[in-house]
Amino acid sequence: MIQKMKGTYDILPSEVGKWQALERKIRSVSKIYHYQEIRTPIFENSDLFHRSVGEHTDIVSKETYDFMDRGKRKNTLRPEGTAPVVRSYIENKMYADKLPVQKLFYMGPMFRYERPQKGRFRQFVQFGAEAFGSNSPMLDAEVIAYAVSVLKALKIKDVRVEINSLGDEESKMLYKEELLKHLAPEIDTLCHDCQTRYQSNPLRILDCKIDQDKPLLKEAPKPIDYLTKEAQSHFDELIGYLDAMDINYTINNNLVRGLDYYTHTVFEVHLNGDLLGMQTAICGGGRYNDLVKSLDGPDIPAVGFAFGVDRLMTALDAIDFQGDDDDIHLYLMILGEEQKAEAMKLVQRLRIGGILTDVDFLDKSMKAQFKLADRMNARFVAIYGAQERIDGEINVKNQKTGEEHRISTKKLYTHILTELTKPSHDCEDCEDGTCCG
Repeated sequence: MIQKMKGTYDILPSEVGKWQALERKIRSVSKIYHYQEIRTPIFENSDLFHRSVGEHTDIVSKETYDFMDRGKRKNTLRPEGTAPVVRSYIENKMYADKLPVQKLFYMGPMFRYERPQKGRFRQFVQFGAEAFGSNSPMLDAEVIAYAVSVLKALKIKDVRVEINSLGDEESKMLYKEELLKHLAPEIDTLCHDCQTRYQSNPLRILDCKIDQDKPLLKEAPKPIDYLTKEAQSHFDELIGYLDAMDINYTINNNLVRGLDYYTHTVFEVHLNGDLLGMQTAICGGGRYNDLVKSLDGPDIPAVGFAFGVDRLMTALDAIDFQGDDDDIHLYLMILGEEQKAEAMKLVQRLRIGGILTDVDFLDKSMKAQFKLADRMNARFVAIYGAQERIDGEINVKNQKTGEEHRISTKKLYTHILTELTKPSHDCEDCEDGTCCG
């Protein structure tokens, strides 16, 4: 038996409803914040990720799925969503659009070759947002609020935001020099990855999970202490906007994020409690003012974030998140071969009108069909036989109330629709057809 690849998973019909409900919430919040969806290819030219994410990041050096196509071109299955969106933004000249600030979101599969664990897979779904065209800290604040609002819309309320500032390029250069000086005498006491990062990406040493409690790292200089006047002003304004918006945050001086392109603001959104176990981060992002320019585009600032949707689903499972049900509105029992064509005509008319309808395809007995209707949680059951075809009338039973009605087959659609839209409770205020809720 051929089995799924390690680090992947099937989403079965019984689980799809939750994913659809989650995706709908994401799209709803995105619309409120006026972010428009963009869809990019699943694979890109490998240079895109080497130049944007960084040659020495763990993603590019250890985790990308690379392959040569028949034209001897090197391609990479996308490991993250920002670089492809930036590439599309440049290639399609979206910077010349009549809207000077372009606000985009994406959702789709990403691929990284890493050790599978709870909420982390080799093929995973990422939802992210990118805003181009403004260097204002107001936009940073909006992006953070947008990320938090997605969680609140999903009834996940106990969250915290951790933020830091890496500053502009001058700030980062000053800080890097001081960090290297501090680490140099004892760099050989740190883990192998940290020793490698010392030469290639020293800022990543700060968020090492292995050595994070060692005095060498605890006493290391912090990026926020080396900000230029302009960078400090940007960060201070951001803090002011978060305070005004009642966003719960803490300043984490060790937060640097794992990608090379970040400047100024970096942040993570964490879930409190044990919804995700030890790894509590559900979302990460920040500002990347130089990324568009570095990929041969114009000098356009940008800021964004990304969610691991699989990890988000793990958290939702822990709070018993309910997805879309797969109940049907009407189960139509067809009695007799002669009635099948006319019955299917009726079924098609109902379906086109939006009534979720199903029938038996195995010529089961009526008893078996009633059981099948129960399994499908059919709200209504109707029997269509020879007499119904002759009379042009049909018996419809409401499985929820037990009420039965005999109505014209021509009025079946209207009857079902009317019953479905009735208030679910008795209330005098609902007599005009408007439910009081």
